[in-house]
Amino acid sequence: MEAPLYPDFPPDSSSPLRGQPAFWVGPRHLAGDDGRLYDVVADTLAGLGWTSLTIVRGRHEPDDAPEDRQVLRSTVLHISPDAQRWAQWGLADEPFHLGELPVAWQVSARSEANSPLAQWSAYFTRDVPGEAMVDFLVALDAHGQPAVPIAGSELVVDAVTAHGWVRDIDLPHAAASDPTFTSHISLGEVPPLIQDADLRTLTAEADEAGPAGWQAWAEPVLGAPCLWVASFGSSVPNDLVAAFAASVSSAVPVLRRVLPVATRERLLRVPA
Repeated sequence: MEAPLYPDFPPDSSSPLRGQPAFWVGPRHLAGDDGRLYDVVADTLAGLGWTSLTIVRGRHEPDDAPEDRQVLRSTVLHISPDAQRWAQWGLADEPFHLGELPVAWQVSARSEANSPLAQWSAYFTRDVPGEAMVDFLVALDAHGQPAVPIAGSELVVDAVTAHGWVRDIDLPHAAASDPTFTSHISLGEVPPLIQDADLRTLTAEADEAGPAGWQAWAEPVLGAPCLWVASFGSSVPNDLVAAFAASVSSAVPVLRRVLPVATRERLLRVPA
């Protein structure tokens, strides 16, 4: 038997979700991922010509019949044609958490195809709006030098304030929130275990602040669990973060059949 890669997500678009009524909803940053984050991203990467590899792990006892072999589909890896960038759907049996939420996608890039290490990585939990991840990946695919920082941090804040988000009064060039203060983006200390080639992540002392990276999250109720979290290593180019920020803060409605419980009453809905 085969266990699903992520039990809370349907493996393809033929799931029962297709029979549920659809709505155009907003704001996007509270709309969730419609339970289709894997499909939306994987379909986009396939359209861009990325190659997908499924890595499996399992257990087969000597006296098991072939049909009784237990297989856990651990991860799916998508690699760009130039092998300089890749995206990995998270491990179902070994979750990595951000804000107490399991990471669904890890996206990485390196300076050269033969380099053994990623220059940077970005992490996205479940319920990140799929449209924002798609726009981030399309920008990454089109980036001529995905491991080279371009532009300053102001580009990211400008991307969200152009859509009505409000600058942080204390950090006007490094943080902003939506008008209801439920979603945020901020340049600050990177959480533990975020992979990045910046050597300061390894050499910083316990009482020293490490390199800063962009963090984004939605917290519908203060002190309650987050709806989603995205974390960008300190070496992620600002123009790529800005592509994600501009998309997640966009006022353009998105199509949804599954609405997050935590934000259902905050969403504006129009039947599709």
